[in-house]
Order: sequence, then C-alpha cells, then structure tokens
Amino acid sequence: MKAAIALALSASFFVSPPVLGQSAYPARTVRIVVPFAPGGSTDILARTVALHLTPVLGHQVIVENRPGASGNIGADNVAKAPADGHSLIMGSIGTHATNALLYSKMPYDPVKDFSPITLTAIVTLVLVTHPSLPVSSVKDLIALAKARPGQVNYASGGNGASQHLAGELFKYLTGTNMQHLPYKGSAPALPDLLSGQVPVMFADMPLVMPHIQSGRLRALAVAGRERNPALPKLPTVGQAGVKDYYAFAWYALFAPANTPQEIIARLNPEVVKILKTPEIRDRLLAQGAEPVGSSVAELREFQASEISRWATVIKAVNIRLD
Repeated sequence: MKAAIALALSASFFVSPPVLGQSAYPARTVRIVVPFAPGGSTDILARTVALHLTPVLGHQVIVENRPGASGNIGADNVAKAPADGHSLIMGSIGTHATNALLYSKMPYDPVKDFSPITLTAIVTLVLVTHPSLPVSSVKDLIALAKARPGQVNYASGGNGASQHLAGELFKYLTGTNMQHLPYKGSAPALPDLLSGQVPVMFADMPLVMPHIQSGRLRALAVAGRERNPALPKLPTVGQAGVKDYYAFAWYALFAPANTPQEIIARLNPEVVKILKTPEIRDRLLAQGAEPVGSSVAELREFQASEISRWATVIKAVNIRLD
C-alpha cells in the first residue's frame, strides 16, 4: 500500500505542475492599458486598481499609457491582444461607446471585440473657467459666447471624449458657438487651462478639484443630473438654466473578446472589492469620482444604454470627426 501511495505521489509530482500551469492565472505580468496620457481620471483609476490587484493576483499589474486617436490606439492594441487576461484596458465613454458613433472607420468594435469586466467609476464633469475670463456663472458664459461667437475656446481630453461631448451638448442647447480644442487626454489640457491659454473646460472633477479649491480655476456648475457632494453649493448646469442638460464621464475595465470566463470571474470580484474598500471609496468620492464595481452583465447593459443615448445626442448635434 505504501509503495502504491508513493508511486501515486511521485506520478502527481511529475504530472501536476504542467496541468496546473496551463490553468493558472496570471502566469506573468498583467498590463492595464490606459488609452490616454498619464494624470487623468482614466490613469488614476487604472493605477488604483493595479496597485491593489498586484498582491491579490500574485503577479505585477502595471499600467501602460498608449494615447492617441481619441483613445482608439490603446483600445485597438488591447482588442488585438491575446485573450488570456494578461492585457486589459481601462476604457472610457469614448473608446467603448461614442468613438464608433463619431468615426466612419474604426479599427475595432467597442462591443464585439471586448469582454466586459466591471464598471469602475462614474466621474462628475465640472464646468470650469480660468479666472481671467469675465464670467462668474453659466448665464455669464452663455452671454459671453454669444457676444463672441467662435472666439471662446474650450478644451477636452480628445475628439469624442466625455469633455468634448459635454461641450458640444452645451453649445447645442444654449445656441452658442465655442471653439473645441482637443488634447491627448485631460491631463495634457490642464497646463493650458491653468495658464488661461484655453479658458473653458468640462473637466473631470478629480483632475481639477485641487485647482478649484486653490482658486486657480473657477467652477460654474456640475454637468450631472444632481449636485455633487464634493461641491455641494455648486448648481448643476440644468439648475443654472440649461434645460435637459446632463453629461458625465465613465470608466470601465475590459479584456479582449473571448477571454475565458474563469478569468473574468476571477477579476470581477477582486476589482469590485478594491473599489468598495472604504478608504479607496472615500478618497475617490472626495475627488468627485463615484466608484461603482458592477457585475459583468450590468456593465454590458450600461454600455449598450450609453451607446443608444449618445447616438441620439450625436445625431441631433450633428458631430462627425472624419
């Protein structure tokens, strides 16, 4: 009997490691691609997830910034990566909803080419101006834009980004004509915003909150349906007189299409747990970002609803990028 047990153990010693090795995840470093420049909300969320996911997975999780083409370069890179869970993307409303509505030719399909993992956060957009601009309210900005058609510039994180769509929707509903200046992410726009070179932006709140608090930027309103607890005295754009206006940024984690379900099932609860950690949740909320941590099905449904909603808006506003 002892000889039989010893033989079985000996056999498992030689056979088991390769079998386990085939199913073990991760087998090496995992990268989360951020399709924008460092420093913006996408980058902040990706680095938060990567930092806390590393000890859980037992392998390094790194963030790789691949900006360009309104996020399409980074998204396409992940869409075409091996579907083994080692390449993920922190996608945005642009990369995974609206770019496909704005460009006639796309290198990837935002739905078919990705496996959803979880909606990570919904981020408040806040309408900010440089103090040198002679406005102190939304009504003032509308009046100035009408008095100087095409002369008031506003920045965004790129064509098709949430900040761009928020600006175009604002122009459409107010009958104003402001000039759009796209950047390769929100963070690269910040220096020009702080210097006054571009005086207006519907900015992700986490990016500009310190500068609102210091007085280097003036906050006029938040773009969401409701006031934000981080700036409770600030009205919404709708409350400031622009009827039916609301816009927000969102970010979600995706893997390439056909990634094995067991890998998605491993990643989803771990990332959700990170986002619901009280310390992380409180820190993000204080910056104007609402951590979500959805199920796979909830993200799939949310993505579909956002594509449908913005398709209607984009058609009404008549935005095309090629």
